[in-house]
Amino acid sequence: MAAYAPTIRWIRRSVSRSPPRLALWLTRSMASTRHSASPAFDLLEHSTMKNPDSNSDTSNAPASLQRRRVLMGLGAAGAALAGSSLSGNALAAAPAQVAEAPNSEKTQDHNEFHGLHQSGIVNPRPAAGMLVAFDVLAADREDLERLFRTLNERIAFLMTGGPVPEIDPKLPPPDSGILGPVVTPDNLTITVSVGESLFDERFGLTPIKPKRLSRMTGFPNDALDPASCHGDLSIQFCANTADSNIHALRDIVKNLPDLLLVRWKQEGTVPPQAPKKPGQPPESARNFLGFRDGSANPDSNNQKTMNELVWVQPGSDEPAWAANGSYQAVRIIRNFVERWDRTPLQEQESIFGRSKSTGAPMDGKVESDVPNYAADPEGKKTRLDSHIRLANPRTAESQRNLILRRPFNYSNGVNKNGQLDMGLLFICYQADLEKGFITVQSRLNGEPLEEYLKPVGGGYFFTLPGVTGDQDFIGRSLLAAVSSTQNA
Repeated sequence: MAAYAPTIRWIRRSVSRSPPRLALWLTRSMASTRHSASPAFDLLEHSTMKNPDSNSDTSNAPASLQRRRVLMGLGAAGAALAGSSLSGNALAAAPAQVAEAPNSEKTQDHNEFHGLHQSGIVNPRPAAGMLVAFDVLAADREDLERLFRTLNERIAFLMTGGPVPEIDPKLPPPDSGILGPVVTPDNLTITVSVGESLFDERFGLTPIKPKRLSRMTGFPNDALDPASCHGDLSIQFCANTADSNIHALRDIVKNLPDLLLVRWKQEGTVPPQAPKKPGQPPESARNFLGFRDGSANPDSNNQKTMNELVWVQPGSDEPAWAANGSYQAVRIIRNFVERWDRTPLQEQESIFGRSKSTGAPMDGKVESDVPNYAADPEGKKTRLDSHIRLANPRTAESQRNLILRRPFNYSNGVNKNGQLDMGLLFICYQADLEKGFITVQSRLNGEPLEEYLKPVGGGYFFTLPGVTGDQDFIGRSLLAAVSSTQNA
């Protein structure tokens, strides 16, 4: 190899000093005959000799063919080096361009944290929602109070927004940084509810459990996954963007590592609606079956209606501390969208009892029209087992079963069978869980729509009363009630 040392040194200098020079030399070398006395060919003749220990197919190729293959590779490499040298200089001179983020005029939208009721129930739904269930790790009631006070502090900040404190960079940052150095409220609401399991013997809460709070049991069509059901605590996050919800969740998890453990989580979205012309009635958002969802929702702006249907009233048979709270029912309902998309439109509309295009009932023209079941006793227009007729028969009795829906569409990717895992994150609120969701769902048992959906998770919770002032905190009335009970 000593005879080839000058050639090797020349190649190395060419690579380091002038890639174009190397490319030119390699091109000329490839143009030479295989009998050329070029030092490059001599070097390659030596370096590509068959290795008797090699199992490679290329080791059996003629030496001349091996030389040509290697030189062609070197020629391409030299050309690439030459090109990269020139383009590199050009790129170095080009100005950098920032990958611009989407703009929004709604990042400063905010909701009031203080109030008789928690926010996130009667507020209009924003585009992104998330429901997270937790196991409570608190060891005693003192820890439970610390949990609620810390939650109160973090929720108040997250819903209001503000700059993130600066700390010693040697310490973990106080914020995830998802929203930047200044947290924007982004129309965020955070709603805290407690599950039936929180009222066990751990904290002495059993005597003051809400009357109708129970552990969710399965209905006939359910296929509930225990890993996606129940919880000591649920927190509903709603905001203009999913990033704001995730930021809020991470903030709470970071600040309560010894008191809360995530049990399950489900995110969802609400599709935007086109702007309406003046005088046009509002329309509900569509679910992933393509139908409008929430057409018969009670008016959340009507305080009298909300007091009757959604809020637990003072003086009711519920514990006094529960006044101004509400029952929350959560269901993760998977939709078999592939099967649904192969179902004729006429059958889809017949199953729902509404026009897929307009959302109008079968005997109406617009979504807000009220179906007249009395004029259709045999179900010739709206079949008797249609979804809307079973859910709300429009009788005096069924008016007491109305619920305030707050659903979101979810998409969780693909299951192991290659089917789309998507559906509805169903959330609703009512003053009486038994008269509300449980009664409505019982009427729906066996409906034709069950062929296209399968509930897989969720739970029942009681949404705590609101925080009325700076001296109050989330869960205070609950803790005060148990202290009074034990001191009596």
